[in-house]
Amino acid sequence: MQKTIFITGASTGLGKAAAKLFQSKGWNVIATMRSPEKETELNQLENITILPLDVTNLQQIQSTFEKAISLHTIDVVFNNAGYGLMGAMEAFDDEQILKQINTNLLGVIRVTHAFIPYFREKKSGMFISTTSMGGFLGFPLHSIYHATKFGIEGWSESMSFELGIHNIGIKTVAPGGIATDFLYRSLDRNLHPAYKNLEDKLFALTDSMMEAAATAEKIAEVVYEAATDGKDQIRYIAGEDAKAMYARRLELGSEMSRKEIRKQILG
Repeated sequence: MQKTIFITGASTGLGKAAAKLFQSKGWNVIATMRSPEKETELNQLENITILPLDVTNLQQIQSTFEKAISLHTIDVVFNNAGYGLMGAMEAFDDEQILKQINTNLLGVIRVTHAFIPYFREKKSGMFISTTSMGGFLGFPLHSIYHATKFGIEGWSESMSFELGIHNIGIKTVAPGGIATDFLYRSLDRNLHPAYKNLEDKLFALTDSMMEAAATAEKIAEVVYEAATDGKDQIRYIAGEDAKAMYARRLELGSEMSRKEIRKQILG
């Protein structure tokens, strides 16, 4: 029987790559995005349905959920919508902080909340969320972003217990750098003169890190693996850079790892 995946944030980057990969593997894809009228590629592909979804809009989450389940039996929900907020916390106003948490953390929780009764009734289903290597280690000038990604990792681990009793899976895919236009399209940079030295050093390091980034297509393959391998496993580290940093974190422990990152960035 043909399976169906529901994807948030499918207009670009990893979301779009995942939509194309699952479609190529014979799945139905419900690709959601804030501005479906701008999409010109996915709507040309067979078995892809595009629906509007802003994950900060509770009413739209509910209406899009209802539309989606009226079209297909959903097997996997891929929570991928998100963006980065970069800068010293002192530089952010409350609106920026709320927007980041609303999109990256509450958006995932709310979309999941909408689908849980549906999956529970059919006694199967899978939630996969895009986190980041920033969900298990912290870099300077990304504190609110890290709060959301660490939050999804911890929330997913806790949710695995209550979902597991109903045969529902929950997983995270934690990429390192992805070679897309994320840095320029999905990154909100706020600068502050008191942190200029740190900002300059981090920006220089970020550019070199992106040279080692995996493609969105490579990360999408890990999403497909998580969706289909049947493993009782929550976290999937995606990309060689993320795997290396995760292994180093485990080897050193969190405190020594933090000191090593500080030395690399600040000298």
